[in-house]
Amino acid sequence: MNIHEYQAKELMRSYGIPVPKGGLATTPSEARQVAQSLGGERFVVKAQVHAGGRGKAGGVKVVSGVDGVAQAAEQIIGMTLVTHQTGPEGKLVRKVWVEQATDIDRELYLAVTLDRSRERLAVMASPDGGMDIEEVAAKTPERIFTTHLDPGQPLWGFQARKLLFGCGVQGPALRQGSALMEALVRLAWEKEASLVEINPLVLTGEGKLIALDAKINFDDSALFRHPEIAELKDPDEADPLERKAHAYGLNYVRLNGNVGTMVNGAGLAMATMDVIKMAGAEPANFLDAGGGANEEMITKGFEIILGDPNVKAILINIFGGILRCDVLASGVVAAAKNLDVKVPLVVRLEGTNHEEGSRILAQSGLDFTVAQSMADAAQKIAAVVGAA
Repeated sequence: MNIHEYQAKELMRSYGIPVPKGGLATTPSEARQVAQSLGGERFVVKAQVHAGGRGKAGGVKVVSGVDGVAQAAEQIIGMTLVTHQTGPEGKLVRKVWVEQATDIDRELYLAVTLDRSRERLAVMASPDGGMDIEEVAAKTPERIFTTHLDPGQPLWGFQARKLLFGCGVQGPALRQGSALMEALVRLAWEKEASLVEINPLVLTGEGKLIALDAKINFDDSALFRHPEIAELKDPDEADPLERKAHAYGLNYVRLNGNVGTMVNGAGLAMATMDVIKMAGAEPANFLDAGGGANEEMITKGFEIILGDPNVKAILINIFGGILRCDVLASGVVAAAKNLDVKVPLVVRLEGTNHEEGSRILAQSGLDFTVAQSMADAAQKIAAVVGAA
């Protein structure tokens, strides 16, 4: 689960991590009032959406005076912000964060993230703050310094100092930086975050470190232990189809391709997306109908998949175990007829009663293409969308 920058900064503030003073606004007049309450002459107005690259897309403006704040808010609120992380459809900006401008001497990068390959948290630091960390990793990987934490253990002082030395931090800022990094790790452990990132972490002209931007992602599976974090979820930031699927009890994630997929089982769904890409096509979604899928669930699955106008064909890949293939095939036929599905359908059935399931599909009178294997299904669906 993602949260907004202003929410991440409030969390960091609660852990003693310094962040600029600011306030949230949903209208230009509110933005003006926030600026007046903050005082000062220079401000930053920042779009609040779940996406990076806001500055390059016009979603972050540095302005002077309260009139400048109101003008910037008027430009940003209501705009559709398109960044490399939003996709071409962009995200509608509904609110902005207004904060005092900070005197910046240097920009650093700092993050605590889950390293799945090492099965532990990693603390990363770089002197190249303000840039996409992926770009730094690609061009100058030697400028990213990393240390891994033993499970359940804090970041020790010597580890923090080593990372800060690598970034060229010295003097009084070294002690503050160590405390800041230890607090960041504490936040990640206690709130079960998969990413806690500050980019940039700035060193001011007075030699103080401040988290100028903040990003935190949480492990969805741990939210039941953190109701205070679950409450931070912004439903407006979720894809409408994903919200609808969640209401139906379906596991659905929208992607950028044109091959809709319906599968029973998360592992099989991941493998299905892999074979689709290996065949040269692109999946439009991840949809796990679950082991107990029935006609109603299949109908809802079709409804969700077809709600994406990019879908040109659908691949149904089912392994029958508890869910028999003949039962599922009957459900697929009924759902396809009820919804009058127009796009081509490729179906691969394997497992319990798959022969009977294939017979039901063949005698349905509908235009199903039955595949004999996952690879065959992927090749057939790629041919269909390629022709389209």
